[in-house]
Amino acid sequence: MIPRVLFVAAEAIPLAKTGGLGDVVTALARAVHDRGVEATVLIPGYPQALEKAQALRPVATLDDIPGGPVQLLHGTMPDCDVPVVLVRNDLLFAREGGPYQDPHGHEFGDNAIRFGALCHAASVLALGETRLNAPDVLHAHDWHAALSPLLMQQRALRTGKTAVTSVTTIHNLAFQGNFPLHFAGALGIEPRFMDGVEFWGQLSFLKAGLAYSSRITTVSHSYEEEILTPRFGCGLEGLLGARRDVLSSVANGIDTDTWNPATDQLIPARYTPSDLKGKVASKRGLQQLFGLTVDPFAPVIAQGSRLTGQKMADVAIDALEMILAEHPRVQFVALGSGDADLERRYHEFAARHPGRVGVIIGYDERTAHVLHAGADILLHGSRFEPFGLTPVYSMRYGTVPIASRVGGLIDTITDHGPNKTPVAGATGFLFDGDRPQDMADAIWRALHAFEQPRTWRKMQRDGMLGDHGWRASAEQYIDLYREMTEGSGRGRFKVAAPIDVVLPATATSSEKKRA
Repeated sequence: MIPRVLFVAAEAIPLAKTGGLGDVVTALARAVHDRGVEATVLIPGYPQALEKAQALRPVATLDDIPGGPVQLLHGTMPDCDVPVVLVRNDLLFAREGGPYQDPHGHEFGDNAIRFGALCHAASVLALGETRLNAPDVLHAHDWHAALSPLLMQQRALRTGKTAVTSVTTIHNLAFQGNFPLHFAGALGIEPRFMDGVEFWGQLSFLKAGLAYSSRITTVSHSYEEEILTPRFGCGLEGLLGARRDVLSSVANGIDTDTWNPATDQLIPARYTPSDLKGKVASKRGLQQLFGLTVDPFAPVIAQGSRLTGQKMADVAIDALEMILAEHPRVQFVALGSGDADLERRYHEFAARHPGRVGVIIGYDERTAHVLHAGADILLHGSRFEPFGLTPVYSMRYGTVPIASRVGGLIDTITDHGPNKTPVAGATGFLFDGDRPQDMADAIWRALHAFEQPRTWRKMQRDGMLGDHGWRASAEQYIDLYREMTEGSGRGRFKVAAPIDVVLPATATSSEKKRA
C-alpha cells in the first residue's frame, strides 16, 4: 500500500519561500508524488500563494481556529500536479513583509497564533473532517508545523476519532517556535498536554512535535548525531535522546531540473561538465551584475546565505579583508539578508573595495542562479548546519565550495585534503573553527588549487556529476511512510501520547520543581 501524506509547512516554493525550507518541501512532495504517493501540501494562504496556486476551490470553513475562522482552499501547485491546501485568513496572513517578519525585519508578535492556526487546520484535515480524503501520515516540517501532532491527538481524544501516524522533520533545531506560556490558552492546548509543550517556562512548538510524533527525522546523517549532544542539541538533546529509537535521518536533495546549468534559462550561458565555456560567460555576467571589474582570470568568491551569526557572516568579512589585502585580484560577491548590523557592515565592506566587492541585500531567484553559475568559489561558513543546500547548488554549477566541517556539509562535500594533490573525488574544502584565520586558511587552500587548472577542473567535474537529486531520499521516505502505516488500517491508530516516555528528558516546570 502506498500511503496518503499531508505535508504541513510554512512555505513551499513557488508559493512562498524565504530559504531552503521552501525548496525542500516542494521538491520532496513532488518527488514522492511522482512515485505514486498521494502527497498534499498544506501552507498558509499568503497573498502570493493565493495568486500562484492553480484551480483553487473552497473545501471547508473552520470556525474554531485561533485567530478567527479560516477557509481551506484546495488546488494544485503551479507547473506540477501536486495538490495544495491553503489556510486563508487575511488578518493572519495577508501582511506586508515576509511569512515571519514585518518589512522592518521584526518578528510578527502573533506568530504563535498564525502558525497555531496552520496546525489546527492540519489536525482537522488529518482526522478526515473535511471533504478531502484523510491522510495516512501527517508530515510536519520544522517548528511552524510541529504543534500539529499534539493538536491532532488532543482533538482525537476529545472527539473520539482516531489519529493518524505522524512524523516531524527537523530542518533546523535552533529555530524552535518558543513563545510565552500564556499563548497556550489562546492556542487551545489542554492542561493534560502541557508537559509535552512546556520548555523552560515557555511554550515550544518544536518540542511538541518531538514529543508527540510517531517518528522524528532530520536532514543529514551527521546532524542526526550532532543534535544528541549539548553543543548542537539546543536544549532538546535530552528529549531527542529519550526518543532515539524513533529518530532517523533522510538527507535532503535538490531539484536537479531547476538547478541544471545545461538547461537553466536564468543564467547568462548554459554549460555542462564536459564543456565549461558557458561558465566563463556566466562569470562575466556575475561581475557585471555586482559591479565588479570584468576580469576572466580573477578568482571570484561568492557568498549566498543569510547574513547571521549562524552563517559566520561576521567572520567572513574579517577573513576576506585578509585575503584581499594579500591577493591583488581576488573578487567577492554576497547575496543575502539578515541582521541589520551585518547588512550595514557588508555595505561598508563593498564601499572600501570598489570593483572588487559587490553586495546585494535581499534575495531573488535569478540572482541566486547567476551567483552559482558565475562564481569560482562558494564561501559557506556555518557554526552549525543541518544540511546546507547552497553548497550543493554550487557544486551542481561547477563552483567549488569552502565550508565548515559541521552537519550535512560533512556528508555532501569531500575535502581536498591537506596536500597539494587532492584526495580522490575531492569536491571542496572543509575547515574547523570559527575564527577569521580558520576561514582565511581554507580560502588560501582553495586559491592555491585554483591556480592548478587541471586539479581545479577535476574538482569542478566531480562536484557537477554527483548524485544530488531526490530519488534516493524520496524512496527512503516512502519506505518510512510504509513502515509507519503497515498493518494499521491505512495508518490510523489509537491515541497513545508518548509523554510518559519522554518526560525525564524535558524541561517542564514540574521537573524543575523536583530538581
